[in-house]
Amino acid sequence: MTRIAVVGTGAVGASIAAWLIATPGHDVTLCARTPFATLRVETPDGVLESTPRLLTDPATVQPADWVLVVTKTYDAPGAQAWLDHLVGPTAHVAILQNGVEHYSRFLTLDPARIAPVIVDIPAERRAPGNIVQRRNGSLTVPNDAAGHAFAALFAHSPIETILTDDWLTAAWRKLAVNCAGAVNALTLQPAGIARDDEAAELMRALIRECIAVGRAEGASLPDDLPDQVVEGYRSGPADSINSIHADRLAARPTEADARNGVIARLGAKHGIDAPLNRMADVVLRKSGRDN
Repeated sequence: MTRIAVVGTGAVGASIAAWLIATPGHDVTLCARTPFATLRVETPDGVLESTPRLLTDPATVQPADWVLVVTKTYDAPGAQAWLDHLVGPTAHVAILQNGVEHYSRFLTLDPARIAPVIVDIPAERRAPGNIVQRRNGSLTVPNDAAGHAFAALFAHSPIETILTDDWLTAAWRKLAVNCAGAVNALTLQPAGIARDDEAAELMRALIRECIAVGRAEGASLPDDLPDQVVEGYRSGPADSINSIHADRLAARPTEADARNGVIARLGAKHGIDAPLNRMADVVLRKSGRDN
């Protein structure tokens, strides 16, 4: 049996956990703040329902073979409390979070045992343990030993695991999509606002800053990426709400730093100004519960 601990049971964490539990040979433990008795995930392939082993106290867990961190980026300290007990000398850790700082958020871990994961699994949490997974989606990892071992965990699920030789570029491309989502969060308007020309141009400007900083960090990003991202927003469901928008509506902290602030922070390191992303980060933090 492969012992797997999933830290974080929000929409994505619970969806991931449901598929892992449904796979023979996996011994799965959920690590969460809020307990629930039944895990029910409505997936495109049907309903997955189970009675998981769920723990709320880090001191009660045993070391695992794999630890999957699926918390919000701002909750890295909370995840670390679980990692201190879950990570033994042979454990691997997968970081399933937004942004491009998967390694630097957990500096106590051996980088060789980290699998940084880019997540594209649209899901919504109705209540603790009650999730709607809109699309099977994908998980992108580096094409290395840790990445291959992580992909094997999902070999019998419909979730696509993508092995890439250029994870840095893939992460910055995802950040380009996420940073543009600040327009939705700031206006509290769903994806359809990208069909407004002024809003679309603001999205493109945020992405152009992301491209400049990403290239300085070593990512290979095309000049037409802003148009690609805006077209993606325009062609998708007009009523779609991204996670940072949903967090604002629910008066929760947002991942503004990991989605916009990081562009300004890393840009400063290279002497590149990113005023729009800095503004988005500050306004989102000051208008919500982040501060």
